Amino acid sequence: MTRHPRRLLVAVNPLASFGRNREVGPAVVARLVDEGHDVQMLREANFELLRREAESAFAQGTDGVVVVGGDGMVSLGANLVAGTGVPLGIVPAGTGNDLARGLGLPHDDPEAATEALVAALEREPQSVDAARVEHGETTTWFASILSAGFDAIVNERANRMSRPRGPSRYTLALLRELATFRPRRYAITIDGERREQRAMLISVANNSSLGGGMRIVPHADLSDGLLDVFIVHPISRLRLLRVFPKVFAGTHIDHPAVEFRTAKRVRIESDDAIAYADGERIGALPVDIEVVPGALRVFR
Repeated sequence: MTRHPRRLLVAVNPLASFGRNREVGPAVVARLVDEGHDVQMLREANFELLRREAESAFAQGTDGVVVVGGDGMVSLGANLVAGTGVPLGIVPAGTGNDLARGLGLPHDDPEAATEALVAALEREPQSVDAARVEHGETTTWFASILSAGFDAIVNERANRMSRPRGPSRYTLALLRELATFRPRRYAITIDGERREQRAMLISVANNSSLGGGMRIVPHADLSDGLLDVFIVHPISRLRLLRVFPKVFAGTHIDHPAVEFRTAKRVRIESDDAIAYADGERIGALPVDIEVVPGALRVFR
């Protein structure tokens, strides 16, 4: 039995990893109850219902929120707890699990991740950065990466696809979009410095990877109080196709078309681009992004 029982909300995505991991949530809850924690499981038929139920339950008070699923569930959890001081726990059971990777949690073994969570609940939570996005009248938090270029369009296509199941779905969506993609024109303001340019891809990263381990900013640090802006300047589709395998390995950083900048605040504008953050659709640009150091407390 735990020495420090907590009141926990456990939000479960029943469709995590296309339903292959639907048994993980109840197993996590059972394990936490066995440890003596007071657990309320949240599990709804769809993501929007789950979000509403989680917001309602969170408003009643809790010692921590645990999410079971992929990066969409992490996004739900981060948007509940960022800036509140309430810690977030993660049991990865999705196809991406990128924040879990960045935090050094077991990202491909739900049972190991559950045991890691049980151990972490005995320790003081740790603080990491999060980023706040202003989009019109809406404020959204993200913990990993905001995409506003080719990678966002790929994400949009991948989310519409039901097959294949797993990370290869993102790769297939990438290849399909590549056939017709053209560079977009952007205005980017980085810590007050505005520039206009064409680009293939613009991402603003707090974490190092997206899309299930694609290490677009391998040197990103979740606790440095900074964001990393990743820009791919206009190149041919063939050269872009050649760059992407390097991105998966994190070996693209010296490519002549690639640029990195650190920032505390970033504004991205474009007439024909959309933004995704942690795999969730934000919408058409412009967006304003600001890092908030230590905004997210996590069990790890």
